[in-house]
Amino acid sequence: MITIDQCRYVLALAHHLHFGRAAKELGITQPSLSIQVQKVEEMLGVIIFDRSKKPILITSIGGEVINHARRVIKEAEVLMKAGDQRKEINGKFKLAIIPTLSPYLLPTFLHSFARKYPGLQLEINELQTDEILKLLKEDRLDAGILITPLRDSEIVERVLFYEPLMLFLEKSHKFKLEKINLKDLDFNKLWLMEEGHCLTSQTLNLCKIKEENSVLSNVRFKGGSLEVLTNLVRKVGGFTVIPKLCAGSLSLKEKKEQLREFKDPTPVREVSIISSRIFYKEEIILKVQEEILNNLPKEITSLKKLKSKVIDL
Repeated sequence: MITIDQCRYVLALAHHLHFGRAAKELGITQPSLSIQVQKVEEMLGVIIFDRSKKPILITSIGGEVINHARRVIKEAEVLMKAGDQRKEINGKFKLAIIPTLSPYLLPTFLHSFARKYPGLQLEINELQTDEILKLLKEDRLDAGILITPLRDSEIVERVLFYEPLMLFLEKSHKFKLEKINLKDLDFNKLWLMEEGHCLTSQTLNLCKIKEENSVLSNVRFKGGSLEVLTNLVRKVGGFTVIPKLCAGSLSLKEKKEQLREFKDPTPVREVSIISSRIFYKEEIILKVQEEILNNLPKEITSLKKLKSKVIDL
């Protein structure tokens, strides 16, 4: 019979694809790891890792074994959690959040959450969506906060709120009305974030354009943060699409003169907290969700009164 520890050995090696690094993570010697992995292969009658390659490779059948091992580990953690009837929130919780949310959402709830649950060690990383999904499926993250819907059968999505998308325009823009029609925009003046950010794909879907546009004819630039894009609009011109939470960092004058809404239906992005389907830290994720919702700005929580349309990824 294959043990839980042996499943962990296989998963560690699958992650690192290197016996030395995997053994170090597990706190065992490299020969011990090699022997245990070989025992698993012998018991199953398959080769999980092709050791003739450097780095080692996962075989086709090995990929199936690894997926099964991951499910076994998760089920074991669920079982152990079920036997723990304590209600206090403690331990370690690994959370990731996308870069277009973290600077604006984390400050709204993080301090109050940390004060309420001093026994919980919260580890937060700023990562893009693809990396969050990868780490969740490898059981190296507990939850992620990002833009949905993802339409991934391995992931559970809990919608937190719907955030309007807005326009930040150069000072000399011609729009006097508070709300702007898409057809009135010159998309050759649009600043975008780099590929991989969900806001980029949402903006392209919203505007129904490709990525070939450029504000400066001889410059191709993709920003890595919303702060860079808003600064470019300030100094160079053009416009960019920003989420409403980001608008809170603008000056009062900028909000009045350069920030504009889209005409109805208001384009919004769906913000969710996600986890893998086998999730054994349910109590913690519910507390994170509760704290976020309790600290959202009023203009976000009252969105349900608006006519809105969720923009797809």
